[in-house]
Amino acid sequence: MHKVTEVDMEKNILEENERIAEKNKELFEEKDVRAFNILGAIGSGKTTLIERLKEGMKDSNVGAVAGDLSGNDDRNRFKEKDISAVAINTGKDCHLDAHYVSHALEDLEEKEIDLEKLNFLFIENVGNLICPVDFPLGTEKEVVVISVTEGDDMIRKHPLIFSRSDLTVLNKVDLAEAMNVDLDVIEQDYEEVNPHGTMIKTNAKEGEGVKEIAEFLNIPYSSSS
Repeated sequence: MHKVTEVDMEKNILEENERIAEKNKELFEEKDVRAFNILGAIGSGKTTLIERLKEGMKDSNVGAVAGDLSGNDDRNRFKEKDISAVAINTGKDCHLDAHYVSHALEDLEEKEIDLEKLNFLFIENVGNLICPVDFPLGTEKEVVVISVTEGDDMIRKHPLIFSRSDLTVLNKVDLAEAMNVDLDVIEQDYEEVNPHGTMIKTNAKEGEGVKEIAEFLNIPYSSSS
């Protein structure tokens, strides 16, 4: 009986998340905001990637939700790049869920960041490759960022999140040789878990590969920024 109760509770939590995610999606569509869920481990380069994308989005109003266990570091980085941003501190929760995001959208309005004036919203999830899998946020696409510094077995160890991603960004490829990482192995692993997915290799710190990501996401981008 105890196990049945736990299963029912988990089912209810996931169903409620789906309901709120759908409401978030409807709000994005109503406000004509294109939203993306950016996932990945700590240090993979999620924040840098968003910053680089923004640099090339000259005529777009861009917002960001920075998800972290604590602190405002990423939010502050976004604001320095002229990105309208709020932080979500989850405490002990290792992922964002649709409920967190719905409150963050309210927080945007309270801080006089008008959703109707935003063109794009990047939601930077908490640094984790496991917990966010079952919690869609209502975004248009999910982008998973991994770094060669995490090793060439990351996809084999975390297949579920990659099997559901619309795009996987393999970042810091300039360090592959130094880290003794085989890029071909990572690409092959990704093809096995997600044969219909797309992988783009980047060095986001230097802006390499960012234009290709923008093209995949159909984001207006000028590489001359």
